[in-house]
Amino acid sequence: MKKLFLIVIAFVTLIGRADEGMYLPFTIKQNYPVMKGLGLELKPKQIYDANKPSLKDAVVSFGGFCTAEIISPKGLLLTNHHCGYDAIAESSTPEHDYLTDGFWAKDLQSEIPIPGLTASIVVKVVDVTELILKELHEGMDEDERALAAKKAGQAIAEKEVEGTNYNAYVKDFFGGNEYYLFVVEVFEDIRMVGAPPSAIGKFGGDTDNWMWERQTGDFSMFRIYAGKDNKPAKFAMDNQPYVPKHYFPISIAGIEEGDFSMVMGYPGSTNRYLTSYGVKMALDKDQPKRVEIRGKKLAIMKEHMDQNDLVRLQYASTYAQVSNYWKYFIGQQEQLKKNNVFMKKVAIEQEFAGWVSQDEARKTKYGNVLKDMEEAYKIHEKYITLKVYYSEAIASLGLSRFMLRHGKVYAALSAEQPDMAIVKDELAKVANYTEGFYSNFDYDTEAALYMSMLQMYNDAIPADQHPQEFKDVAAKITGDYNWQAFVKEAFANSVFTKKDKYLAFAENPSLETLKNDVLYSTIYRLSKNFGELVYGNESSGAQLKLDKANRLFIAALREMYPEKKFYPNANSTLRLTYGTIQKYSAHDKNYDYYTTIESMMAKEDPNNEEFIIPARLKELYEKKDYGRYGQDGTLWINFISNNDITGGNSGSPVINSKGQLIGCAFDGNWEAMSGDIAFEKIFRELFHVTSAIYYL
Repeated sequence: MKKLFLIVIAFVTLIGRADEGMYLPFTIKQNYPVMKGLGLELKPKQIYDANKPSLKDAVVSFGGFCTAEIISPKGLLLTNHHCGYDAIAESSTPEHDYLTDGFWAKDLQSEIPIPGLTASIVVKVVDVTELILKELHEGMDEDERALAAKKAGQAIAEKEVEGTNYNAYVKDFFGGNEYYLFVVEVFEDIRMVGAPPSAIGKFGGDTDNWMWERQTGDFSMFRIYAGKDNKPAKFAMDNQPYVPKHYFPISIAGIEEGDFSMVMGYPGSTNRYLTSYGVKMALDKDQPKRVEIRGKKLAIMKEHMDQNDLVRLQYASTYAQVSNYWKYFIGQQEQLKKNNVFMKKVAIEQEFAGWVSQDEARKTKYGNVLKDMEEAYKIHEKYITLKVYYSEAIASLGLSRFMLRHGKVYAALSAEQPDMAIVKDELAKVANYTEGFYSNFDYDTEAALYMSMLQMYNDAIPADQHPQEFKDVAAKITGDYNWQAFVKEAFANSVFTKKDKYLAFAENPSLETLKNDVLYSTIYRLSKNFGELVYGNESSGAQLKLDKANRLFIAALREMYPEKKFYPNANSTLRLTYGTIQKYSAHDKNYDYYTTIESMMAKEDPNNEEFIIPARLKELYEKKDYGRYGQDGTLWINFISNNDITGGNSGSPVINSKGQLIGCAFDGNWEAMSGDIAFEKIFRELFHVTSAIYYL
């Protein structure tokens, strides 16, 4: 018997054989026979049509980092709770803690504007490969080729949107072998409509993250507003809810094992054409260091967040972001090893080498590909530790990001004839971020992070890769004058660690102030050193060699397997994947394809913040008060399907065979963690749509 669900978030896991691939929707015809065989009832034009309303008109790039879907004729958006986390946290105060308590606007006037948040909708996608390739020739090196392609793409995009309110851009695919033009509408007035308490939206926390079985109500709601002409407009109180070309009707007819499922969204990044050289570097050099650094940052933030409610709200989003990919990297390492991905890549490369050796023309075109890759990675390995530690331990810190926005200010003040016009202009740009930065800055938390991160950086990076200024600082670290003492002194004297001191500097900027600011000068020099080494002549030359080798390798694979349906790596552009709802087995255990509220209640632990259940939800559970969204005395919460998704797909609509919304994608499971590099037949997690409706 079919069950009735609430918008259960889909935990996508691949079991059985799903059709691998994140396809551009306008190429759907090549996959349509298979999709129809799985149960799809729609025609291709109902999914993607550049001229008439279709499903793609209801799929939204939410802020450029997640996906959302339009679910009403008044521009209402559904996405994940973790996608709305920043907006929820920044709208919260200790007195109005929407992160903890949830938020529901009672009417349009109560919806909360979210400055800086955007919603982008694709108008059409056009293959412009031939136009771009006309501007390229074999005599170009990869840098020249990329610049020529960028220039040609910009010209095409500008011509396409001239006289319209649309935006346009061209992106490369298959390593620079193909190019597509994207025409989009970008809406800038986005308002928060609702979010459940974190106890529902983040139920299971880090413990359950990437794991099945899940019982998470990972959803939030926003609304797109437009001008009176229904076109994108800056925020204004008299803007109107956007009237979409299409919105998803929500199905409450239930789902069954084996049902067709389709996901449309904006997956962020995959690297499935990565070779064995890259896999080895990720396993041996990159990921273990990221896990170590992130683990330390999480411990420091957690300690301070637990001591102060304001700090908890200030760092909630940062903590969640760091934590998500801390566990992701742990899982990816485990699954890359478990699935023997390195040797699988070696086997492909051996087959490639054999294929090349069979033909003289292939030898001429592809003969140096593997050799060039090997040489390039040898150079990259020299700097991989610096790259990881700088990005994770230095540049990712909130204060570092704010200070480094002043690089052009420093350069203009350092000129033989200081250009105060540039200084004034750059400080005006930084002013747009100043209020937001200091509202989420805690002096003690940030100082503790620097104390730990600078020491880790110093200990891990070879001395010959330290800039002289940092060597001078490190040389002073002896006895009682440790990194903690250095940071304490540097923070006390910096113009960036107190809002009033920074505003005074911005009113009267001077080079002497920046030079005497030890904290700023240390971070600035580490940044410059990073650029000089990681993007210097040796590294940039290796990257150009690797870019060309990758482009040729992907082209060769498509020649080798002419019958295979290739798809490009994810790059935050609109994609479509399809599969079915399935059970799966792992850890010597068989799992059903859905979870119920009973399993959520079984996990309750009032002494563990990850497993607290709100009193109101327990009350409804005890009454079995599920309305039309429950059946047989229970409520379904999450389900799994075998759709191919990755980061950026968070919040994506899960669509049934009729084009109706049945779920909202929110996670991949542990066995799928190698998927960004090598597709595995593992499931993803989905939130069932009717659950969200129930929680309302």
